[in-house]
Amino acid sequence: MPTFIVNRNTQSSGDNEVHNTTTGCKEMPAVENQINLGAHLSCHDAVAYAKQQLRNSRINGCFYCCNSCHTS
Repeated sequence: MPTFIVNRNTQSSGDNEVHNTTTGCKEMPAVENQINLGAHLSCHDAVAYAKQQLRNSRINGCFYCCNSCHTS
């Protein structure tokens, strides 16, 4: 089951992006800027979990490693 993190730093778009740590990503934030989301069946599940954990943040999937969850 793939594992995911969310970037604690907000992007210029206003999003905090979810990244797949199992497949890796060229846009992966530095370790100190990662919030571990754990293992999920899909990026959709990881994004939903991140939205629960970071209620005041706009969560989005990374264009590169979670493209099916990327919305903006």
